[in-house]
Amino acid sequence: MRHNLKSHKKLAFLGASVAIGALALSGCGNQKGQGNNEADSGSGGDGDVTIALLLPESKTTRYESLDKPNFEKYVKEANPDAKVEYRNANQDATQQQQQVEAAVTEGVDAIVLDPVDASAVSSALSKAEAKKIPVIAYDRFFEGADYYTSFDNKKIGNLQGQAVLDGLKDAGVDPKSGPVWMVNGDPKDPNAADFKAGAEETLKGAGVDIAASHDTLDWNPDDARQWVEGQLQGADEKPIAIYSANDGTAGGVIAATKKAKVEPVVTGQDAEVDGLQNILKGDQYATIYKSIPPQAEFAAKAAVALAAGEDVDAGTTYKDTPTDYVEAKVVTTDSIKDIVGDQIKAEDICTGKVEKLCADAGVK
Repeated sequence: MRHNLKSHKKLAFLGASVAIGALALSGCGNQKGQGNNEADSGSGGDGDVTIALLLPESKTTRYESLDKPNFEKYVKEANPDAKVEYRNANQDATQQQQQVEAAVTEGVDAIVLDPVDASAVSSALSKAEAKKIPVIAYDRFFEGADYYTSFDNKKIGNLQGQAVLDGLKDAGVDPKSGPVWMVNGDPKDPNAADFKAGAEETLKGAGVDIAASHDTLDWNPDDARQWVEGQLQGADEKPIAIYSANDGTAGGVIAATKKAKVEPVVTGQDAEVDGLQNILKGDQYATIYKSIPPQAEFAAKAAVALAAGEDVDAGTTYKDTPTDYVEAKVVTTDSIKDIVGDQIKAEDICTGKVEKLCADAGVK
């Protein structure tokens, strides 16, 4: 009998390690289709498995270039006969709700969802629950998930806040000597709230004056730029640092500060090519590197297991949901060379005027 996943979230504590090997899969055999309406299924009958991968947007480059291909790769490794149905919501919560409903109607065996707005898909998720289709929260948490994999987002906020402090120290600036502004992420994104909370905790703990704060709609760099431009025009005192929730918003911040000829410490997240180039150019102090393949592997293995009616043993829990976290780290000019590999390619970063800066930083 297939597990009632919404009420039977088993967890085996495997310690603090989040190594991929910690994801052990155990259960009671392939029971695909029990609880699903096979007449509605687009998966082609017994023996075939279809997993829906629903990602939120494409402005952040990681989703198309890293999350999707790595997830497909690890699903294929876990079950060569499994099929991935991919859809991107283009930052449209209504479109994503329709995508979830379509996946349920098609009778997929599991749904992996990174929500644009978790509250907007709740009714569609209830339909998945009614058909006993397991749902995995990918990168962003939502209630009712059978499994969750992400980064410890409050901890990432702590790292970002510390990066601001370290940047000020490297610049010889007392963190209590002037105002710090915060350019946060999208208020609809639960991760953004965690980043903000962690950064505020670290900054306030150091006695920093957070004089202004802004939530960036849809993570849009133009929204970040416009807010900073407005603040710079009206502020009595210029900021000594501007926390930016990701590299995209940091780019907007940098555009605004350059226009005003102000040079605060700026940080970001995601280790995007533009962010890394800004670091090499000295316009951005740091970013946060998050290795996407391990997260995609956690999700893929869990999706294949849950689709087969098996349990997922995870390293920890988040809000009573079996969870695996992936570690993240701060990257500055000195450590860009250390993250160059399959995910970050030197030839993508080291173009044009940045080529010499790469050589100086040992990036090759």
